[in-house]
Amino acid sequence: MTTPAEMNDFNKQVVEEFRANGGKVGNYFEGKNVLLLTTIGAKSGEERLSPLVYTKDGDRYVVAASMGGAPKNPAWYHNLVANPKVTVEVGTETFEATATVIADRAERDRLYAGMVAHAEGFAEYETKTDRLIPIVVLER
Repeated sequence: MTTPAEMNDFNKQVVEEFRANGGKVGNYFEGKNVLLLTTIGAKSGEERLSPLVYTKDGDRYVVAASMGGAPKNPAWYHNLVANPKVTVEVGTETFEATATVIADRAERDRLYAGMVAHAEGFAEYETKTDRLIPIVVLER
């Protein structure tokens, strides 16, 4: 089990690598699309930065609140539900976006299938949890 401190260290290394290499990240994220999502903490009001695998659906960026199949949603998900105005970094570009949780089950399933096609680990995450993993779209 990964501790929160270990996850913070891991995320910090990913963020540093992302920014040093124009959005390219290796190791676990090798060959995957990665963006940096900045949310405002629902309780703290402070900025929170999370590296996430994404896919595209037209002009929309799609992310899954999988947390590796954990029994609960990740903190970034709760933050963007409370405050859907977010900042996204993709490659060398940074822009403001609005986060929308996909409520329609058919659309959610279609977008999640795209995540699985891009990064096979998402198929396993669904089997590790009883919750329906939320899909979020980020739009400029």
